[in-house]
Amino acid sequence: MIELKNVSFTYENKTVFENLSLSIKKGEKIGIIGESGCGKSTLLKLMAGLYRPSEGTILVDGESESAEIIKKVSAVMQNPMLLPLSIVDNITMGHDYEEKKIEEIIEASNLKNWIDTLPLGIHTYLGDRSDNLSGGQAQRIAIARAMFKEAAVLLLDEPTSALDADNCASILEAINRFTSDKTVVHVTHRKEHLEGYDRCFLMKDGVLANVW
Repeated sequence: MIELKNVSFTYENKTVFENLSLSIKKGEKIGIIGESGCGKSTLLKLMAGLYRPSEGTILVDGESESAEIIKKVSAVMQNPMLLPLSIVDNITMGHDYEEKKIEEIIEASNLKNWIDTLPLGIHTYLGDRSDNLSGGQAQRIAIARAMFKEAAVLLLDEPTSALDADNCASILEAINRFTSDKTVVHVTHRKEHLEGYDRCFLMKDGVLANVW
């Protein structure tokens, strides 16, 4: 499903990693841990088609072109980008939707209690820079968007970093439930968030070392 073949990435004359290879099977749950700045987020953005490797090849379901990779993955990054649209349009990105599906996703992403306090509910406009949102709210909307897309591959970059412990636990449970049949790559500082994952790697000095 995801194949990295001798991938190297250089940014501003700094080599983040060289000749990195990794094969992830369809339906596998993979965790990547490591210190801040070690390249975990960069690797995820490469898998998402947001960055191009300096050398080597990245294949997602056989596709190597960024535009095609983007269609096949859902990604939740640390600082999610929200658009100056309504909550529901940020979740669906303009696609048609069924009310029941949106209700289930809003419940699963712990958005319901907050949305219920808004006069316009899911049709509330977020503003040009989403300044009216907390970091946790923005992150939960990004998670809801990923759930709605239902891509075969889910890429998570510290998806619960802005959430408190209770929200964090329930969101992780919801993610696991929604991704039972999907390929998942989860970048995190917290190894305990990877319980039940098939494999875990430690990224250090541009190298992925197997943890389990």
